[in-house]
Amino acid sequence: MTRLTARKLLMRAICVLPLLALVSTNSAAQDRFGRRVTTPPPDSQRVRSGAAPGNAAPGTAASKSAPVDKNTQLEREDFGVAPTRTLYNGSMHGPTPTSIPGGQVVTTTGVLDLQRRQIPHVLVDVLGGPDALPNAISGAWMSQPGSFTDEVQSRVAAMLSQAAQGRKDTPLVFYCLSPQCWMSYNAALRAINAGFTNVLWYRGGVEAWRRSGQR
Repeated sequence: MTRLTARKLLMRAICVLPLLALVSTNSAAQDRFGRRVTTPPPDSQRVRSGAAPGNAAPGTAASKSAPVDKNTQLEREDFGVAPTRTLYNGSMHGPTPTSIPGGQVVTTTGVLDLQRRQIPHVLVDVLGGPDALPNAISGAWMSQPGSFTDEVQSRVAAMLSQAAQGRKDTPLVFYCLSPQCWMSYNAALRAINAGFTNVLWYRGGVEAWRRSGQR
């Protein structure tokens, strides 16, 4: 064998060795069925979110606010009734609007938040009877139809002014039975027209309060 031939064989061997090593590595990365086995990265290379196994980390889609609960859905039920700025003079039991001009609709969650944060407010029971919410003042008479210039309106303004200690921006929460009760709607309209600027209509009323487990 000449020196030239020996040198060519040596060069071929050098080129083949890395290929053999690669084949050996790939073979070791297969299971006994010939399927490729993926080796998991070491712990130091895994993402550490701080979340428990099976839970999403804070800020991800899975950790956002939960969907609206059934009670709130019932409180917000839309009957297709248009809001009105005038006092309702029909049957007090019937479907109501989902909004009130000049005021805001509040759910059970909102009422509880007022209490939890200890924000001074006035809670007005416009239903009457034994199912009054804790610390509510009686105001079923405020639901009367009529006009914003009648005697009832004058009494409403005087009573609410006293309850709110003269502050027009004190949150006033009006409720009656349910979203099918106009009594609290009328009372809230009277408060709005008396110049109060933070009128909250608790549309869900007593039924929503009880349904949420409150007493």
